[in-house]
Amino acid sequence: MASVKVKFRPSSVNGKEGNIYYQVIHDRVVRQIKTDCRIFESEWNGKTSAVAVPVLASIERKNYLQSVASRIEWNVKRLTAIIALLEKGNKSYTVEDILVKFNRQADGQSLFPFMQGIIEQLKWLNRIRTSETYSATLASFMKFREGQDILLCEIDSDTMRLYEAWLKANGNCPNTTSFYMRILRAVYNRAVEKELAEQKYPFKHVYTGIDKTVKRAVPLKAVKRIKELDLTLKPHLDYARDMFLFSFYTRGMSFIDMAYLKKSDLKNGILTYRRRKTGQQLTIKWEKCMEEIVTKYAGRSVTQYLLPIITNPLADERKQYRNAIFRVNAALKEVARLVDLQIPLTMYCARHGWASIAKSKNIPLSVISEGMGHDSEETTRIYLASLDTSVVDRANSLILKDL
Repeated sequence: MASVKVKFRPSSVNGKEGNIYYQVIHDRVVRQIKTDCRIFESEWNGKTSAVAVPVLASIERKNYLQSVASRIEWNVKRLTAIIALLEKGNKSYTVEDILVKFNRQADGQSLFPFMQGIIEQLKWLNRIRTSETYSATLASFMKFREGQDILLCEIDSDTMRLYEAWLKANGNCPNTTSFYMRILRAVYNRAVEKELAEQKYPFKHVYTGIDKTVKRAVPLKAVKRIKELDLTLKPHLDYARDMFLFSFYTRGMSFIDMAYLKKSDLKNGILTYRRRKTGQQLTIKWEKCMEEIVTKYAGRSVTQYLLPIITNPLADERKQYRNAIFRVNAALKEVARLVDLQIPLTMYCARHGWASIAKSKNIPLSVISEGMGHDSEETTRIYLASLDTSVVDRANSLILKDL
């Protein structure tokens, strides 16, 4: 098996710094890897082959020497990981193979730059939403690590269990914890495919499932109360209410699909658009209630879009959408309070509400599925099963009355 040694070469000129290099030996072949780490001979411990920090050194010098020691430790870990992976392979390897991988994988062997590379690739493929979820996961894990990167080969079960415990301690629910874990697992598996890490199944002992959550849908009476609210003196609540109603009117259209609706999508009384989540094309008959909202905000935007969500053609569209959904959902909490609605009202509740109300009116599952743009009726069946427990609650009340 190959070996790695850290060496110091003193300067030939008295009083000048020497430099650190790595010596890699395999099958009696010796190669050297130069570094730009330069220290004085008095700052090197030849017995331990490590940087020695003089007690009387200045704070600046101590910090520099500690950073040199950290870099050496990091690079030795990288070289050791490369050798371990080559040893696991079926093919024989040379010392040159070690050096080639070391030089090529400077950013690929550790998690932070490797994951950032995946994020940039997702953006290039226009998978913006997915790139944002990966960015959120990376930010969370970096916070857990206090900014200290980790080699892909160092990711193990203990690391993931500590991260899971950290997430729970910081108030994350099981589904959020699982969400981060599933993304990190996907990143790790990609690293294994690229032969940057050995498969150690580090996510085996952490939760990666999905808890079923009961989603209380907005009843039709509540939608009517929301519609009838007089919000003339509260324009930000008025706008949020209108966006909520537009989503409800259009069979629970998602806010991102609303944001990117173009004026050209409305022709001859038919609104046609593609769901950004699935790419499925949907058509909706244009109704008077929809027209009233669009007309109300007709002067708000000079863009190609139908609704006043992305309003500035010179600014970043994705950022405008994200800011808008944040403001609307915050305002909807106040709208819910005004109508005495005991659920956390969000734009997504319009979708929940439409599906639940359709179900209560005995509209066939196939019709609800098509209206919501689901890929299959099974998706709709699962969706509806988690929306509203009111029927079961009423049955339970009837039983308890007989006690």
